[in-house]
Amino acid sequence: MNTSQKLLIQGIPDNIPEPVAAVCRSRLLTAVNKLLDETGLENIMVIVGTALESSSSTFEKNNSQNGQDSQKKPDRDLSPEERAKRYKAQEPLFTFEQLVIPEKVREDLLLAVDLIQLESKVFDKWGLRKIEPFPRTALNFHGKPGTGKTLAAHAIASKINRPILVASYAQIESMYHGEGPKNVEAIFLAAEQQNALLFIDEADSLLSKRLTNVTQGSEQAINSMRSQLLICLEKFRGVVMFSTNLVENYDKAFETRVRNINFPMPDETCRREIWERHLVKELPQAPDVSSEKLAEVEDICGRDIKNAVIDAAMRAARQGKEKVALRELLESINSIKKARVNVTPGSRPLTPEEKEEAEKKIKEALAKKKQESTS
Repeated sequence: MNTSQKLLIQGIPDNIPEPVAAVCRSRLLTAVNKLLDETGLENIMVIVGTALESSSSTFEKNNSQNGQDSQKKPDRDLSPEERAKRYKAQEPLFTFEQLVIPEKVREDLLLAVDLIQLESKVFDKWGLRKIEPFPRTALNFHGKPGTGKTLAAHAIASKINRPILVASYAQIESMYHGEGPKNVEAIFLAAEQQNALLFIDEADSLLSKRLTNVTQGSEQAINSMRSQLLICLEKFRGVVMFSTNLVENYDKAFETRVRNINFPMPDETCRREIWERHLVKELPQAPDVSSEKLAEVEDICGRDIKNAVIDAAMRAARQGKEKVALRELLESINSIKKARVNVTPGSRPLTPEEKEEAEKKIKEALAKKKQESTS
């Protein structure tokens, strides 16, 4: 494959939030690399614009007017302060009252809120800042997708009346070696400057065990980002939350610095309430629609229920029906369950951590076998 380091993307205005710009760059890089691989081209210039701006001269003129010319400082030369300006916090999208979670999880979240709100009293008035200069609240939400982890982060931000800065591992990782740690530092700096709750989604790779037998630049880059994350956690004076699907491979250094909160699949009581909230009063429903009957369907999360309601409503509208019936809702939710991709360890590529562990076990087994054969 052609190396993405040879590709250069310019022209995204500075006022575009960095998370949006990062996703755009990532998708463009993937598409252009695929084009180069399939065509065998060594060099290409792709211009993206509206029909009125399709000529290269117009494109270059607009870039110059926006200050996006060749004299712009390369990303790799930006300081943490300059990088931090790219990340903009937003108002929370959900309130705490919108959370439908088991009571145990709700109590854990409310305790975290209390700790945040009592920081000034405990650390300033009671003098504990002398022994902990950088008090922080670091939480890790783990559980299956769709169980409410992202919604909870927004809900807590709303509860403590702060904006939320959302980032993902894909936005932190960089195609340039050494850029990832700088992005980690910049995100924490941006959150502190904007007094925002920092929410890092898809954080499994960041929180996993650091690799010991590093042989590739990509593995070194992962280790560097994890080390930088530990440094930022120690210095950060604020609230940071992570969202992960797995906790088995956590680095022990992170376990002592974050408080883990598990988001289980909703039980029948929670499922019934989620169904009731999504079956909005404006939605025309047949007399047989019952949240109690729908709640009997197990192994589904809030996201599944939302998608099932939308799917059933769309099907009914397409068929010219005036109401959504229970049968259509049940068919939609069962269809969603059947469509799930069940990934087993043997059907997906190994992560760097799993690969390292497998190689270690193979070496130990071979050494043991060799010792047995010579004894």
